[in-house]
Amino acid sequence: MRTTGQHDGAKVALFLGDKLISILRDDFDHITYPNLWDLPGGGREGDETPFETMTRELNEELGLSVPSDAVLWESNFAANYKPDAWVGFFVAQLPADTVTQVKFGDEGQRWALFDLPSFIALPNRVPSFGARLALWEKETGGLPD
Repeated sequence: MRTTGQHDGAKVALFLGDKLISILRDDFDHITYPNLWDLPGGGREGDETPFETMTRELNEELGLSVPSDAVLWESNFAANYKPDAWVGFFVAQLPADTVTQVKFGDEGQRWALFDLPSFIALPNRVPSFGARLALWEKETGGLPD
């Protein structure tokens, strides 16, 4: 867990039931990880906490809200793109029927639901998420029954 330096953003592995929601990033040269499957989240604004960053970004990107009691796991990791910064990483779960509330924002090409093994096996996903999700599974045993 990394907490020294500046908190720069947050991501969430959000399960709707047992499916992980992911966003295919835009295919622009000027952004990090173009055309890769990403998890909701992004950069911190002002004095936001990691949880506040995650919930704001999730609302902007997918129109969803995550109450704190839906968070199953939280950790912090070195930012992939700033060696002196860290990001919050959350795993949360909402009911499967929450999918009907998704309102896709203006960032990314589309969204999709994946079972966890399929998401981890994607050749075109943000690379760090495989290790982060594996650590969550190791520490917690995965989704509750």
